[in-house]
Amino acid sequence: MKRIYSRLMEELLSGKFVFTAEIEAGKTTSLDKVIEAAKMLKNYVTAINITDNPGACAHMNPLVPAYVIQRDVGVEAVYQITCRDRNRIAIISDLLAAAALGIRNVLALTGDHVTMGDNPEAKPVFDLDSASLVYLIRRMVDEGVDLAGNKIEGEVKFHVGIAANPNAMPLELEILKIERKVRLGIDFIQTQCVFDMELTKEFLREVKKFNVPVLVGICPIRSIGMMKWYIKECPGGIKIPMEIQERLLTARERRGKKGVLEESIEISAELIKEIRKTTSAAGVHIMAIGFEWVIPQIIERTGLKC
Repeated sequence: MKRIYSRLMEELLSGKFVFTAEIEAGKTTSLDKVIEAAKMLKNYVTAINITDNPGACAHMNPLVPAYVIQRDVGVEAVYQITCRDRNRIAIISDLLAAAALGIRNVLALTGDHVTMGDNPEAKPVFDLDSASLVYLIRRMVDEGVDLAGNKIEGEVKFHVGIAANPNAMPLELEILKIERKVRLGIDFIQTQCVFDMELTKEFLREVKKFNVPVLVGICPIRSIGMMKWYIKECPGGIKIPMEIQERLLTARERRGKKGVLEESIEISAELIKEIRKTTSAAGVHIMAIGFEWVIPQIIERTGLKC
């Protein structure tokens, strides 16, 4: 029987439709905004991801806000950790600290390349990739050792998740990447944001055989510029059906920028309700970085409040 260390994992395995969200720590020494956002989301989500230098931009180390929102807000964290900025020694060190601080959920990521970020002259590390990071975490949890077989004093209790992209072309290659990590031992999957339900359903049909809970990524759109960025520049490529593009463009013409966000809230709620009704997804992961206040509105509009 699978050992359960976190509320997130307990709910994912219970059959309940789960909501999670995401917060960026930011390039700051203040935790005020993170704490404020976490308090706003507490009664709506089961867990909150804290991102690790997203887009290869240097932010506060996510371990600190992950610990603080658990301690001070009482909401569970998903500690994201990428391979881009640290070698295995630093990663092991951070994971030991996370375990000591009571972090129980880790999202293993390779990380965007440094050339995309705010310090493009930085040297990328990539000592590990996301698959070998999963293997490292599994050895720490299951065997009590690091990659070199060195003994760890004390227990390491993590549930390990990975990211996946239902928009990937060809999808078969993405499924093979996921399968490799499934064999290493993952506990959950969070996807890149989706707008195309046919792609989403195809992806979920393909991964159902792995018997791993999937949280589908939902990203409300704040502006037409943001929509265009998703379509043309977002790493991995995001497919937004013409119907949704036209709804957002019409909303801007009739109601201005505010109308775009209002329409996007409605679209996000519709997508979530369809995912809940017609797919095997375990829940959704809502990413509204910098405007987290829309997440409670979206969830309330679905009628599926956490």
